[in-house]
Amino acid sequence: MPDHDEDIERVGRPGMGLPSDQPFIVMMIPHHDGAIAMADLALSRARRPEIKALAKRIQASQTKENAQMRAWYQQWFGQSVPTWGPGAGWGGQGRMGGMGMGMGGGPMGSSTNLIALSQAPDFDRAFIEQMIPHHQMGVMMASMAQINAQHPELRKLEHAMVRVQSEEIEQMEQWYRK
Repeated sequence: MPDHDEDIERVGRPGMGLPSDQPFIVMMIPHHDGAIAMADLALSRARRPEIKALAKRIQASQTKENAQMRAWYQQWFGQSVPTWGPGAGWGGQGRMGGMGMGMGGGPMGSSTNLIALSQAPDFDRAFIEQMIPHHQMGVMMASMAQINAQHPELRKLEHAMVRVQSEEIEQMEQWYRK
């Protein structure tokens, strides 16, 4: 199994004045995978059509973004995106800046619990309660990565992630208040 801490040390850390493209992609793909897994669950479990429609949008957009980031990574860095396995951490700490994200065993801790979500008595409410902080973490990651992004096309994608996920957060917060 590759030494992920060594990979991260080699590519740098976002927000430290070093290029953020490589570590951002390595972290964002599993983060997106978490949202996609939640969306997949919502397509079969959600009762409200607006939750299912949001899940379809998340599934489609984040699957497409993952494919784009994988292609760029191969093109720019000459290799496939490293895979985060159970216990792989960011800088050996399993967290960055004390904030969790992603799926269990993914980078930076765990904030998504698919088992609890799948067993929630009110799935739609539980989905929103998990997806809002998940998206908030994605917005924070993409916002921070834009500062040191080297490739304009990735900076543009990061900007779009911030805009779209912020809009989705706002929509989910409105639904939650109802």
